[in-house]
Amino acid sequence: MKIRNILFLSLIVATGICLHIIESSIPVPFIVPGAKLGLANIVNLITLVLFGFKYAIFVAVTRCIVAALGTGAVTGFFYSISGALFSTVVMWVVFKHFSRFFSLIGVSIFGSMAHNIAQLTVASIMIHNPLIFTYLPIMILVSLFTGYFVGLASIYATKHLKNIVANQNDSFQENNLQ
Repeated sequence: MKIRNILFLSLIVATGICLHIIESSIPVPFIVPGAKLGLANIVNLITLVLFGFKYAIFVAVTRCIVAALGTGAVTGFFYSISGALFSTVVMWVVFKHFSRFFSLIGVSIFGSMAHNIAQLTVASIMIHNPLIFTYLPIMILVSLFTGYFVGLASIYATKHLKNIVANQNDSFQENNLQ
């Protein structure tokens, strides 16, 4: 059982890395520099739902480190890791304590907003200028749309992945009974 989870998490991390690299090569025509769709956050949300907080943090950190090594974007790593960690923490809090009020779309929107806040904080520290937070209202508006998309994709993927995991666990138990 443990090996299956390790393999499954490895596939999730690999998917997140691929999404991160693909997204970094897509020019997104937003008004705010650095705004992206947040496709790689789909894997964080899926991991949070299927495996829990500890594994979601592991996936976020591993994905950011390997993607930074793969793309060579050292400064981008700081933006990526801060956004991934803070958004995962916020999504976990909302998912755990407020899931009766918010679907995965709502959880994702909160995570998207947290991601942008973390990245603007890192940018403010790096450039020594707090005026970068003037971008925050626009980034929050963008978060509504990107968070909606990530949440919708996560709902779809989680629904199907839960079935796969359940079927694998059933077949695993049947094989052990024989």
